[in-house]
Amino acid sequence: MTKKDPIPLSVYIHIPWCIHKCPYCDFNSHEFKGQDIKNNEVIYTNALIKQIENFNFDSQRPIHSIFFGGGTPSLFSPATFEKIIGKIKDKYGLKEDCEITIEANPGTIDKQYFYGYRDVGINRISLGIQSFNEKHLKNLERIHNQKEAIEAANLAIKLFNEVNIDLMFALPGQTKLELNNDIKMALDIGSSHISYYHLTIEPNTFFFKHPPDIPDQDKSAELSDLVSEKLKYANFKHYETSAYAEIGSQCRHNLNYWNFGDYLGIGAGAHTKITSKKSIRRYACHKNPKYYISAINGNNYFDENRLLTTNDSVFEFMMNSLRLNDGFDINSFEEKTFLPISEIKKELSVAKEKRLITEINGRIKPTILGQRYLNELLQIFLRG
Repeated sequence: MTKKDPIPLSVYIHIPWCIHKCPYCDFNSHEFKGQDIKNNEVIYTNALIKQIENFNFDSQRPIHSIFFGGGTPSLFSPATFEKIIGKIKDKYGLKEDCEITIEANPGTIDKQYFYGYRDVGINRISLGIQSFNEKHLKNLERIHNQKEAIEAANLAIKLFNEVNIDLMFALPGQTKLELNNDIKMALDIGSSHISYYHLTIEPNTFFFKHPPDIPDQDKSAELSDLVSEKLKYANFKHYETSAYAEIGSQCRHNLNYWNFGDYLGIGAGAHTKITSKKSIRRYACHKNPKYYISAINGNNYFDENRLLTTNDSVFEFMMNSLRLNDGFDINSFEEKTFLPISEIKKELSVAKEKRLITEINGRIKPTILGQRYLNELLQIFLRG
């Protein structure tokens, strides 16, 4: 990006419901628990549409990417996504090559829905498989089995331009052989993008209250190295903390986050970041789906509205950009935070001394050590 180029603008739409809340999940997701899915879909979609209609931000910039996340967006019908995409297009306009992604759970897939998603303009799909191993699927309380995961992935490869497979490592009792088999299966399917997440125990999850026996730090590092080795050998570039992709298949929507771009957040708990007049402002919607629907119907669109301070801007930029293995250039920091690079001179010096970052030709990037200890690296930039 140069000074003449506008900061890209993306849209995130949150679908908060799922069939079953996984024990490791700390996302804003809620089980249906016997509720009428179709009735919820209609009521919630009406609220999404109203928010889009009244979201008066920067309509001069066409939308660079759209991402439907959850929860389990694939519970909703293609007609719903057609309506939402159409409303965004009417309000903002879409770039000709706009990337439109949907997250899907192999255990909820209606094959006709997949065809329908493609037909309404969705061109990228992210499958939450997590593992192909039946034992680990059961331990993670996934609602699909290996056969359903493979069938869903094969159909996705047939229908969509880009297919991402979400997998996890450092699972309870996971061996190198089991992990190797997961990697091989994902590669054999032919996915162009693989996200490999380390299982972490987060507060407010079932696993936090009832911790499973997960691999220790040394064992986890070995498993992480195995993932990296196998995927790099298969010509996947490790471009972000948890993401590997063939050249040209990186997720543009996520790259916009990591490059500190702007985005509109539609739906329960969704966040918005907007840059204007040398300032950055964040907004957040009401998190609980019922409160969100009620608030939107009452023309109360945000639960949070705040201007980023200098310290906020520094930390948020670094928290995003240092997830990228290629890091960021100094000009990008200055253009997107409106701060001189000297603002973080002290922190950069500390990170360099600890061998967590390097700086070459005006580009700052995490070292291998910095990638592995990203949280420790980010703590250096957390002020006050």
